[in-house]
Amino acid sequence: MNYKLFPVLLFGLFSFTTPSNNTTDPKIIASTSKVSFESKVVSLYNNLNANNFKLPQLESFTKALEGFYQLKQKGLVQNDILTLIDFSLSANSKRMWVIDMSTNTVLYNTLVAHGRNSGEEFATAFSNKSESYQSSLGFYLTGETYQGKHGLSLRLDGLERGINDKARDRAVVIHGADYVSEQFIKQNKRLGRSQGCPALPVELNQEIIKTIKDKSCLFIYHPSRSYKVASKLIS
Repeated sequence: MNYKLFPVLLFGLFSFTTPSNNTTDPKIIASTSKVSFESKVVSLYNNLNANNFKLPQLESFTKALEGFYQLKQKGLVQNDILTLIDFSLSANSKRMWVIDMSTNTVLYNTLVAHGRNSGEEFATAFSNKSESYQSSLGFYLTGETYQGKHGLSLRLDGLERGINDKARDRAVVIHGADYVSEQFIKQNKRLGRSQGCPALPVELNQEIIKTIKDKSCLFIYHPSRSYKVASKLIS
């Protein structure tokens, strides 16, 4: 994978100019920086190679990039793959995207399950607690793979204290499941649900895990006010 493009992109996204009157008012500078960042994100979004997939919504993509670049700058993210899951969407839609940020290309767009206690077709409740059987929002770092009861699986480390940092203790991992399929939706009117893991279609599980493993960024989005207030990685 070519990582040489990242410094240029990062510089472009975070090289903001202050107003022409050279003001030092922090509120004005912050506002100008935010507008500049958002305009650059829109440009990046409009130039994504969709690869014949449907693109994520701009709102979720923008939030994903906010955290991705902060984590990249801190040296936590070492693999230029961004995985975005949008739990504001119906479970019956393909609401997970895997994007190669070094080439601005969407690699996968697929179904993904939420926790059984997070909701039926739509996820509405989230938790960081063990045995809650709910999904957790926020930013994760992908870890190592292992062979479990669902076959090849990928461990996740939640990066946001109080929001998802119990993910490894809760055994929240990426794995394949036969209840994540179009056939299951046809038979049950909705996608199947997990015990809190972002479960994937069996036929794509291995490909996706091999692509995103080893310290890439995963972001699970929902326009939850409580998450926005608690998160340190999005505005």
